[in-house]
Amino acid sequence: MKEIDAIERSQLREDVTEFSPGDTVKVTIEITEATGTGDKRTIRKRAQAFQGLVIKRQGKGSRETFTVRKISFGVGVERTFPLHSPIIRDIQVISEGDVRRAKLYYIRDKVGKAARVKKKKLV
Repeated sequence: MKEIDAIERSQLREDVTEFSPGDTVKVTIEITEATGTGDKRTIRKRAQAFQGLVIKRQGKGSRETFTVRKISFGVGVERTFPLHSPIIRDIQVISEGDVRRAKLYYIRDKVGKAARVKKKKLV
């Protein structure tokens, strides 16, 4: 087991931003696109942002994941990201939410203003 722990420890990222469920985050990921065929095939890398509410964080170590939910054109979209993945360029915390639960699954059933999370007050 110690060998597995050593391998997992080497895969952890050092630059992970602290955030928790209820926070609004902007996750910038690196997308690799291939265009053309044959000799004219080119590979292009670009950044794509996904901004939304963190509804859960689970796992430990290199297997830790978090799920972000946003509303796009009236449809709820959820995306799960591995926290220590090399495709994640940056995680920015836009605002901190004041919630009492670790998993915010109840947000899925809410619509409009009811789906909002209170902002954390600075004391």
